[in-house]
Amino acid sequence: MKKIAFLLICAVALPLMAQEAQVSGPDGKLQVTVSCDDAGKASYSVTYDGQEIVQASPLGLNTDMGDFTQGLKWVEHRNGEVKKSYTQTRIKASAINYEARTLTVTLANGRQQNMSVEFRVSNNDVAFRYLLPKKGETGSVRVMNEATGFRFPEQTTTFLTPQSDAMIGWKRTKPSYEEEYRADAPMSERSQYGHGYTFPCLFKVGEAGWVLVSETGVDSRYCGSRLSDCNDGLYTLEFPMPGENNGNGTVEPAFALPGSTPWRTLTVGSTLKPIVETTVTWDVVEPLYETQHDYKFGRGTWSWILWQDGSINYDDQVKYVDLASAMGYEYVLIDNWWHRNIGHERMEQLIDYAQSKKVDIFLWYSSSGWWNDIVQGPINIMSDPISRKREMRWLQAQGVKGIKVDFFGGDKQETMRLYEAILSDADDHSLMVIFHGCTLPRGWERMYPNYVGSEAILASENLIFGQKHCDKEAFNACLHPFIRNTVGCMEFGGVFLNKRMNRGNDGGNYRRTTDIFQLATAILFQNPIQNFALAPNNLQDAPQVCLDFMKQVPTTWDETRFIDGYPGRYVVLARRHGDTWYVAAINATSEPLKLKLELPMMMGEEVTLYSMDKKGAPQAKAVKLSTKKPLSLTIPTGDGVVLTK
Repeated sequence: MKKIAFLLICAVALPLMAQEAQVSGPDGKLQVTVSCDDAGKASYSVTYDGQEIVQASPLGLNTDMGDFTQGLKWVEHRNGEVKKSYTQTRIKASAINYEARTLTVTLANGRQQNMSVEFRVSNNDVAFRYLLPKKGETGSVRVMNEATGFRFPEQTTTFLTPQSDAMIGWKRTKPSYEEEYRADAPMSERSQYGHGYTFPCLFKVGEAGWVLVSETGVDSRYCGSRLSDCNDGLYTLEFPMPGENNGNGTVEPAFALPGSTPWRTLTVGSTLKPIVETTVTWDVVEPLYETQHDYKFGRGTWSWILWQDGSINYDDQVKYVDLASAMGYEYVLIDNWWHRNIGHERMEQLIDYAQSKKVDIFLWYSSSGWWNDIVQGPINIMSDPISRKREMRWLQAQGVKGIKVDFFGGDKQETMRLYEAILSDADDHSLMVIFHGCTLPRGWERMYPNYVGSEAILASENLIFGQKHCDKEAFNACLHPFIRNTVGCMEFGGVFLNKRMNRGNDGGNYRRTTDIFQLATAILFQNPIQNFALAPNNLQDAPQVCLDFMKQVPTTWDETRFIDGYPGRYVVLARRHGDTWYVAAINATSEPLKLKLELPMMMGEEVTLYSMDKKGAPQAKAVKLSTKKPLSLTIPTGDGVVLTK
């Protein structure tokens, strides 16, 4: 009897004594260990294939309800699994099978309040979030800060872009995720502005592997976050700066109870393949509302990128409608000042003309409001619910298919509510939405059915603004498939066939990259609606082989595969649309790049190879690939190749 009683006591006490639990992905290589030390502080660590990737890193929240960063006691842990299949039309793959093992650890603070941390671990991805229950009469919580951190071994190098100061830049619109990247930098290097780094953040852990850190599932119930500067190998999660959005809105998010934070994500691999191919951003979120509309994706023309503000007039927009029609494109994007230079009444005539050419319209709006100095209009519409809905009724009545909303400048919860409100109201009026001058999308392609892309990068307009950006075009293009574009749609607005960055193709900055390099970026950069930087003059002055390629290039993908590359140096990527494979490669190194490519999706097949010939002209030729040996290619600096089958 005493023995039975002893065993019962042990069985009850065991969960209270346990201070550590583990969970591994389905193939056993990726493992997360969660611990609570004697001081009552919770942490987690990550290994991959036996290699230390993330050292013991802090977990916890400090809230107005209670402190969950210290004095914690282990209550229990539960293991489980998640399996789901879903389809998605606007990301790097169309059919996804997600399988993960789960670990939920519940901890109690000194006031006997519980907080749980839920981990989901697939073969190469870790996602975790905090969950707070409702207890008693308290129905809401404000999060003062998170202890969440990411501690990397000392041999780690970084590929990061800094968070800017608040209220700087054009008309005081920053931060807008448009700062420059530093590649292969040591962790000891401080960020440019002293505010840490915007997501996503890429780390190379010596020879052990790679880690991409980001977040997903951010909506109106939380703020966007970033990483701090490094302190002894540790990066911590930071909330928005008080000065963002002209000081309006709190930096501390709040949500109703029971509730949870967004997901923090880590994608881990011994190579870059899992980084480029990950779908964790969408795997752990769900649609927030159903749509009644069938949104159509595709290609568009965009006068502003080369012809700038002066092109926003009726006659020039007719030229771009005609260009879109000649290219077989679905859309024309009409940028700022249209309300003043064309007006609503004449815009109705322009929309009718475009539709007669089987081309639909996107119209530009400022997000506007009280947080910047923007005068480009239309302003003070998208920030106001009454004006916004009135305008959207007009847009829907005219058959406008989408809007581009610009100049947000902040990650506070108040701003996240505005993004969501614009998306929700737009869906009510059958409108797709592009965001510009904006934050990183965080799972939004799956969460919002009418969302079709965000800038959140130093995009194509900077090639117009400064020669230095043209000089660094290849370097930046070799970063995006590994970092920014791997976690969300990237509304870049590229593919220039002008040699010079101006309206006449006879002045302005010089393009340093080849025509084939430009074609390759149409494959490398992913966004379901691509507003390309082609101009009407290209119908006469661009090589026909380039025009023919741009007439048939798709913008949605069923599969994406990493082939080869290194951030900032070169990239080779394969994407499939239906039964057709596209392989794109570009070189940003200072020397010719010699590659031997294994392309199983094209092995033994006749493909079309797009490259520059010996005279410096683009060409397309048929090539039969071997069934026994890899394809050998040499790509000059600033050049590229594209293969299609």
